[in-house]
Amino acid sequence: MATAAQTETRRFTRGLGKPGTAAELRHSVSEVVRTSVLVVKPKVIEPLDYENVLVQRKTQILSDVLRDMLQFPHEDFEISTLRQQGRTLYPTVPENAEREARSLFVQECIKAYKSDWHVVNYKYEDYSADFRQLPNKVSRPDKLAVHVFEVDEDVDKDEDTASLGSQKGGISKHGWLYKGNINNAISVTMRSFKRRYFHLTQLGDGSYNLNFYKDEKISKEPKGSIFLDSCMGVVQNTKVRRFAFELKMQDKSTYLLASDCEGEMEDWINTLNKILHSSFEIAMQEKRNGDIHDDDDLGKSDSSSGSMDSFQSARDIESRMRNETRLKLFTLDPETQKLDFSGIEPDVKQFEEKFGKRVLVNCNDLSFNLQSCVAENEEGPTTNVEPFYVTLSLFDIQNGRKISSDFHVDLNHLSVRGMVPSNTSHYMNGGGDTHPEGQRLVHGVPEAAMQYPRQGVFSVTCPHPDIFLVARIEKVLQGGINHCAEPYMKSSDSTKVAQKVLKNAKLACGRLGHFRMPFAWAARPLFKDASGTLDKSVRFSALYRQDNNKLSNDDMLKLLADFRKPEKMAKLPVILGNLDVTIDNVAPDLTNCVTSSYIPVKQFDVSEKTNIFFEVEEFVPHIAKCSQPFTIYNNHLYVYPKHLKYDSQKSFAKARNIAVCIEFKDSDEEEAVVLKCIYGRPGGPLFTKNAFAAVLHHQHNPEFYDEFKIELPTQLHEKHHLLFTFHHVSCDNNSKASTKKRDLVETQVGYAWLPLLKDGRVTMNESQIPVAANLPAGYLNCQEGAGKHSGSEVKWVDGGRPLFKVSTHLVSTVYTQDQHLHNFFHHCESIPPAPQVFGGELVKYLKSLHAMESHVMVKFLPTTLNQLFRVLTNATQEDVAVNVTRVMIHIVAQCHEEGLEHFLRSYVKFVFKAEPQASSTTRLVHEELAKAMTVILKPSTDFLTSNKLLKYSWYFFEALVKSMAQYLIESCKVKLSRNQRFSASFHHTVETLVNMMMPHITQKYKDNLDAARNANHSLAVFIKRCLNLMDRGFMFKQINNYVNCFMPGDPKTLFEFRFEFLQVVCNHEHYVPLNLPMPFGKGRILRFQDLQMDYSLTDDFNKNHFLVALLLREVRAALQELREIRQIAIHVLKNLMMKHTFDDRYTSKSQQARLATLYFPLFGLLQENVNRLNVKEVSPFTINHSNNNGREDSLPTNTMMTPPRSSTFLDTSLHKDVFGVISGTSSPHTSSTPNINSVRHADSRGSLISTDSGNSFSEKNNDKGNSLDTNQAASTLASTLVRCDKLDQAEIKSLLMCFLHVLKSMSEDALFTYWNKASSAELMDFFTLVEVCLHQFRYMGKRYIARSQDGAGPVAHERKSQTLPVSRNRAGMMHTRLQQLSSLDNSYTFNHM
Repeated sequence: MATAAQTETRRFTRGLGKPGTAAELRHSVSEVVRTSVLVVKPKVIEPLDYENVLVQRKTQILSDVLRDMLQFPHEDFEISTLRQQGRTLYPTVPENAEREARSLFVQECIKAYKSDWHVVNYKYEDYSADFRQLPNKVSRPDKLAVHVFEVDEDVDKDEDTASLGSQKGGISKHGWLYKGNINNAISVTMRSFKRRYFHLTQLGDGSYNLNFYKDEKISKEPKGSIFLDSCMGVVQNTKVRRFAFELKMQDKSTYLLASDCEGEMEDWINTLNKILHSSFEIAMQEKRNGDIHDDDDLGKSDSSSGSMDSFQSARDIESRMRNETRLKLFTLDPETQKLDFSGIEPDVKQFEEKFGKRVLVNCNDLSFNLQSCVAENEEGPTTNVEPFYVTLSLFDIQNGRKISSDFHVDLNHLSVRGMVPSNTSHYMNGGGDTHPEGQRLVHGVPEAAMQYPRQGVFSVTCPHPDIFLVARIEKVLQGGINHCAEPYMKSSDSTKVAQKVLKNAKLACGRLGHFRMPFAWAARPLFKDASGTLDKSVRFSALYRQDNNKLSNDDMLKLLADFRKPEKMAKLPVILGNLDVTIDNVAPDLTNCVTSSYIPVKQFDVSEKTNIFFEVEEFVPHIAKCSQPFTIYNNHLYVYPKHLKYDSQKSFAKARNIAVCIEFKDSDEEEAVVLKCIYGRPGGPLFTKNAFAAVLHHQHNPEFYDEFKIELPTQLHEKHHLLFTFHHVSCDNNSKASTKKRDLVETQVGYAWLPLLKDGRVTMNESQIPVAANLPAGYLNCQEGAGKHSGSEVKWVDGGRPLFKVSTHLVSTVYTQDQHLHNFFHHCESIPPAPQVFGGELVKYLKSLHAMESHVMVKFLPTTLNQLFRVLTNATQEDVAVNVTRVMIHIVAQCHEEGLEHFLRSYVKFVFKAEPQASSTTRLVHEELAKAMTVILKPSTDFLTSNKLLKYSWYFFEALVKSMAQYLIESCKVKLSRNQRFSASFHHTVETLVNMMMPHITQKYKDNLDAARNANHSLAVFIKRCLNLMDRGFMFKQINNYVNCFMPGDPKTLFEFRFEFLQVVCNHEHYVPLNLPMPFGKGRILRFQDLQMDYSLTDDFNKNHFLVALLLREVRAALQELREIRQIAIHVLKNLMMKHTFDDRYTSKSQQARLATLYFPLFGLLQENVNRLNVKEVSPFTINHSNNNGREDSLPTNTMMTPPRSSTFLDTSLHKDVFGVISGTSSPHTSSTPNINSVRHADSRGSLISTDSGNSFSEKNNDKGNSLDTNQAASTLASTLVRCDKLDQAEIKSLLMCFLHVLKSMSEDALFTYWNKASSAELMDFFTLVEVCLHQFRYMGKRYIARSQDGAGPVAHERKSQTLPVSRNRAGMMHTRLQQLSSLDNSYTFNHM
């Protein structure tokens, strides 16, 4: 019958006449019914006044044994201060920086880099998320107890599994045999034998099965099995067939088998008898052991009564141990092992200095083919014949820019370095800063240890294959590049040439040792791919001679663009030599490293012999995604002289070999000192007063490529400027010249200056400046081309035309190039104490911040946001506060759009700190920000801004909550009662804010789904956190206001919003105390029996246990909705109950029992839907009642099956009630409802009302009049509709797991109270639920599990032959146990679940 019912076509489907449209029509009808019924809002339940209840019931709470479950812990949150953990040994902010800083922006930047982190810690925050994030991780037990079930004993395994018996020492055998078909009515003949492949296998409990198949593919389902536990013996029988033998079974039946030869027959007989003999020995040993124990028990029973007590205590101990080792119900639930990251809040980390791909560059050697011994006595190593200097940097040809500062290396041998006289070393690198007092320390590191760097650490934020490491090689100035390079390009007669070059080099070093000239260059690619894989196999290219006309960085980029074109590179002149520079990855624990400011990084060994690694500054692209908030003090200016046009000047007679000297000064007075802040080069002091660019021989219009790095003062002013001095260098070494001419090496041929500040900002662009022939005092006041000004006279070269081109590049964390940000801070600095006068001006500057560049916004994020919050609390006009909030919205939106929202989270958690309340009139961040948010959310305001506020509202709510927490602790109001902590106006503002957000969530979600979803989640988190800070009864009202904005029958999206909100709020770490799990009866109630238990959602329950009642009401309503909505609701409820199970704060049995009282109304909720719990789809087996050999081990299902009834409709018209039946809903409370019981449903999930529970609706309603639910349930359903479609298996199992958890956790008194006070209909439904549990969680066998995991679905077992043992200990064990359970007393059964 069951098979026929399953294969039968639905009558409704057949009636359509068009297959395939049944589901579509059913869905359409369902929607019509849902929308046609009058939608009634649920009854509004006012929550209890939580704070007053705590006061009124203080005695009851304190006297409760489980008082910890009724009250919040003291000092639930705190503010902790963390020191900024920089990566350097010493602070990056100079000691006198704070004293020197004058401008507001510099002051705020320094303050941000020196301030501590301020974090609000919620002590139990680890318990405020999903059960997966609990501190005690929920894990599946490593090993479960092994049980053998009857359903598994006939599971045939594949070949590898089947041989397990032999691996364990068991017996295994397989081969072809002939099986006789024995039938009592027909004698056995030769034709009745069929050839089958037999496989002897041992099961997990030690017993053996003899399975037979059609072929050797034993992984398939066997045709049948012979259970050898029921076999009495194996004997030879040759009467019917030669080489035959028979197996005699306990039920007098036999199996006749035959082999192909005598040897094989004897082998089978011996093997089977061996198995039977060993099984007999084991059985006898078990019997003897059992007799001994029986005798012992008899002896003990005759002893004194004291031994009986010990027996009882032993049994109690055993029972207690069993309970202790018993797993929690939800432990093996698949949900506990499912990876679900949806509820996990992002991990918020402190701001830290981050780098791109780091590359270690090791400079080993530079050698040319032209070599000799440079010592006078020719004793010493063979080296280069003159000193060479290498400068390394990175070029990005894809983006056409230089992406790193220069790394200067001196690879010369000591003897070669000695060629430059020490008395001229004060010129080299602009030196002149020797320290006779001895060894100097720079940030604790000996200066000598850093004089000759060889290992540089480069960083690349955006790696790709078109980034090149370029080496520029210079030598001491001697003459033209071509002339000087010629000896190095020849390979013949090198000894004589070397001596000649050496002689000239010594003369040049002695006379011009402090001037350098370009000589050669080389390059190599850095990366293989865009992921930053280093190309270690590639070596540096050949050394190409520098070209006089191709020296600039732009020319270098053009050369590198052709680097992979051999035909073009072959045309370049090559110098014979080799540059040995290797690259490698940087180890994470790199030691002995200094920053680009020479500050040692942690793990530094201070000694002169230390092998130091030098970090090279990266020029990070000016794009937001490559930027990060500044966390350290850094203030570098890079200066690049570009070009001097001197071919038409008439002021100087000779100006050809032009050297540019750069100095940094803070005044233009005559006595002004040159500041010692220029980074030196190898061999000289680390910081110098001046530096020279490389000199081009005989060039009137020289090009320059040098880079000069300057450490800027903390506070710049209008007098700070760069001074460039131009020198004509005499390279003439003619012996015929007079001594005076030979001694005159350099002649000044002009001056130029560049003020650093322009409109208060550091000059960053390329500048064309005029050159002056003299340098009078006060020269900064002279305008370009002016003759006289301020009493000083400047003589301009070439009529004051801009002859000198120079550019600067600022890498600073205390100065900004952005005009809008600079203007805003400058205006804030100039605001007088009465800011209301300048409100309009301030709004103008606030609005201009919207034009701030995104990369600047990210870099100065903490400083900018700190200032905006400061302006917010100082504002006296609403317009200013609103515009501050608008700017914040813009900044927050920009960060999100760039994927940098984690910076905002770090800021709110660690950096943001509300200004302390200096007086009663001081405005507070949370008050002003909440007001501004309500203004922006008004319908009349800019909808784009309001949408952004909604979408990124988490930031503003986080700031609100942190400000509230800081205010409570700093003002000591945390010690006050909750309703006195915040002002009435703030309570009103919060309520207004919630009410303002709700229309955006419930009405505008279609237009902007992301914004509505984010706002919904952020509001939930805000309310959850406010439960720690504010009046909890007030927050309950806000939750109630939220829920009342939704309607029954809302679209699925709004149901998702509602349950996500409830899930967040109910995950509060103190969810249990918020629900007050205690009796609320009048008088003194000490026992459960004396308490009117709430097993349904009564008005009192909804009020007293607000959150859990609200959740259960919403779940109850959702169960009347479509499947997707039901699943969401059930998922939230189940996850919350799982969280209670695994919460290590509530591990005791009494605590779990108290928790269960909060979920007693779940009984009533499930009883309302008991008719929708379908059990017929549970079994994967197709039960064939005609097959007597089939194994009938399933539970009786007659009580859960609908008996067949007449299937006639009362009315053939499309009545609305019939539509309700089709759609899966019904209106049981109306008089026009037809007798749905007469409609037969054919085991589909679909649509017709179920009568499985055995009671009609009218019977239940009449019976419940005398039940324990005397109060009317407050949570009236959305309408009179009650869905009658079946829940699917996942929903049923989840609900039943929740039911079983409550049943298992509740105390015996509570259970007996329920049984005593429940009506007969409710008791019937209760035990129906228990019976459904037996069906739903029935073990289906290993084969069913394997097929389900493979996606094959339920498996129908259609065995052609199968045998069952007549009497076996293992067989039927499960069935017997179930019979025992059903016969036991109810109290015993449920107390031992």
